[in-house]
Amino acid sequence: MNHEAPDATPRRPYHHGDLKAALLAKAETILEKEGIQALTLRAAARAAGVSHAAPKNHFDDLTGLLSELAALGFVRFSAALADAMTEAGDDPRQRIKAMGRGYVGFAAAHPGLFALMFRSEVLDYDRPALRDATVAARQALVAAVRARAPDPSAPPLQMAAQAAAFWSLAHGFATLRLEGRLDVMIGSLPGNETADSLLDAVLATIRVGD
Repeated sequence: MNHEAPDATPRRPYHHGDLKAALLAKAETILEKEGIQALTLRAAARAAGVSHAAPKNHFDDLTGLLSELAALGFVRFSAALADAMTEAGDDPRQRIKAMGRGYVGFAAAHPGLFALMFRSEVLDYDRPALRDATVAARQALVAAVRARAPDPSAPPLQMAAQAAAFWSLAHGFATLRLEGRLDVMIGSLPGNETADSLLDAVLATIRVGD
């Protein structure tokens, strides 16, 4: 029967309130460098230099840890989209295009975290942090589409359809890019075209609200 060797990692003391953030930071590092299959409560504890039982005090189990990490991802994701739109100025069309670039850019910068955020089967959406973070991200998307629409009083179904269309486009492009599915297409383009220039061309086709 195999037993894991005692954890020889030196313990580092944490002030009250720091350990949860430290565990999440270490968990994200493991996720990005080694993949979700390497992320366990024990691995996060070892990386943080604490007892393997410590994470249970903050997350209960692995699902809790993954859910809290995904919540953190959605908070940062929403902030990235908001910053992108703010920098784009007041023009609604430019703002929603900037949101698309911010969406894909976040995925490219944080591929492991981005993938986790949409892995529903490993997350617990009843956890308040994750529930609130996903609601905020969804509301930001809908607000951006509503600002682009010529008629703010459009029926809810129409607004939802426009938001879903934009979300499908941005998320689909981000996923295809991460999986390398666009490499052949980009390589076949003339000149020095890149994934970013292809994205700009895709976003130029958006006619949300027209």
